[in-house]
Amino acid sequence: MQVPLYQAKAEFFRMLGHPVRIRVLELLQSGPLPVRELLKEIDIEPSNLSQQLAVLRRSGIVVSVRDGATVSYALAGGDVADLLKAARRILTELLVGQSELLAELRHADESTLPPQRQG
Repeated sequence: MQVPLYQAKAEFFRMLGHPVRIRVLELLQSGPLPVRELLKEIDIEPSNLSQQLAVLRRSGIVVSVRDGATVSYALAGGDVADLLKAARRILTELLVGQSELLAELRHADESTLPPQRQG
């Protein structure tokens, strides 16, 4: 039985739904990085990073390359970087909208407050 597309998309976004995985993907946008460099940038235990990298590798959005004792990771394709850029644009628009709403609320509060007495 084939999984419906909407369910496959939900699983994909669920897989992305971890801060460490998102951070790894952001770091890999600039090119392949060895695990030691990822550990410098992400303040977590090596075993935790290893688990998160395994999830990303199993999903097929990152690949690993071994060079002697060094294992490096890279994005499997440019579409992931495009997805992260789209997410950044969407979040920026949401935050701009929220800050405009906050400014409107503050302005409305100021205009409805009773004048302060001079003492």
